[in-house]
Amino acid sequence: MSTLLTTNSAEILLPVLALISWTCVMFFWLYLTRIPAINNAKIDLQSIKIAGTIKGKLPVNIEAVADNYNHLMEHPTIFYAMCFYLAIIGHVDSIQIILAWTYVVLRIAHSLIQNTVNIVLLRFAIFATSGLVLVIMVIREWLNLLG
Repeated sequence: MSTLLTTNSAEILLPVLALISWTCVMFFWLYLTRIPAINNAKIDLQSIKIAGTIKGKLPVNIEAVADNYNHLMEHPTIFYAMCFYLAIIGHVDSIQIILAWTYVVLRIAHSLIQNTVNIVLLRFAIFATSGLVLVIMVIREWLNLLG
């Protein structure tokens, strides 16, 4: 196996960069909304030194942004691992690239919905669909390995 990535292999990493970039946007969104909310609520920062103790002390829309940032640290880790695996093993095709971009678009849509209108059913549908896209990527690779 070559240690150099092929063009297709490198192309699967562009959606990874896009989702990492979106996570950085969410990082700033989190702190641009949370710090003023903490100041407005006159919360002593020392009183929230234990993770989770701030829950319920800030407006729901502010907490949604923090929750979404946490979501981007959870589920997408599997996506990142899958894309790096595909790039390293060299099993990247146009369908995997389309699936990877679809996953990223769905995760961004999930963030935007959660941080704005927060319609739970719609948010759940997008979350579930992004999970299904990831499962399809994994199944396709197993079929490729076994086939």
